[in-house]
Amino acid sequence: MKKLELGKSGLLASEISLGCMRMDQLTKQEANRVIENALELGIDFFDHADIYGGGKSEEIFAEAINMNSSIREKMVIQTKCGIRQGFFDFSKDHILASVEGSLKRLNTDYIDVLLLHRPDTLVEPEEVAEAFNELKRSGKVRHFGVSNHNPMQIELLKKYVDQELIANQLQLSMMFTPMIDAGLNVNMLHEPAIVRDGSIMDYSRLNDMTIQAWSPFQYGFFEGVFVDNDKFPELNQKLAEFAVTKGATKSAVAIAWILRHPARMQPVVGTMNTERLRDIAKASEITLTREEWYELYRTAGNKLP
Repeated sequence: MKKLELGKSGLLASEISLGCMRMDQLTKQEANRVIENALELGIDFFDHADIYGGGKSEEIFAEAINMNSSIREKMVIQTKCGIRQGFFDFSKDHILASVEGSLKRLNTDYIDVLLLHRPDTLVEPEEVAEAFNELKRSGKVRHFGVSNHNPMQIELLKKYVDQELIANQLQLSMMFTPMIDAGLNVNMLHEPAIVRDGSIMDYSRLNDMTIQAWSPFQYGFFEGVFVDNDKFPELNQKLAEFAVTKGATKSAVAIAWILRHPARMQPVVGTMNTERLRDIAKASEITLTREEWYELYRTAGNKLP
């Protein structure tokens, strides 16, 4: 498994990460197999959030491996905060309380990366800065970032926050490409030309923020996966062709498509199936040509201007 640096932090992690949102649905034994399998594959980056399973996903993760210092050193653990029942909350009190809860559930002294989960329109960035400073000074959080934020929201935070924001977790898949579409359809009067996110991909590259691509197999917003979906026969036929030539699975090709982009993105895959994860991990060994990348982009229904 290849490694990448998150932002310019010096923190190295596997270029494919394991999203642990569904881990609360597993027994401790099942979770142990998933985590050990990931580590064997070289996947050492584990993505959590305080809301996943109402906190149960973090708890099972730690219990499944009997978390201790020697095991902890093999991992890069990220968690997120800010989503509450019916509202978003970036207040200092909530950020600090959320981290304390995650530390307890994960049975660890520190979080490698903390992300603000979804933008809070009532954010007071001075409070975020105070929370981050306190967490950094205490050693409870080593690095910080955001999730689902646009450039101006990030700039607002950066005006007050002392720490580098090293990552932004954003939805991206072969069939969910608005951050790519707008950059290709410049000065056009049709749907793909609409800039919906403030050119977040170019902003991230300019500011050395790693994009973590969530839902890399989804089409739409949690509408379903496109791999092996009868709704998309042409795409699946093309994925099957590439799977044969690359000696991998269709899912691995879909991840390799994200990894091919020079933005150096980190896909977050959420499978709890050990064999499927083993297949997906092979994406780290696949290199798509420019022609192959664009062929897949077009076959997924995206049109070039």
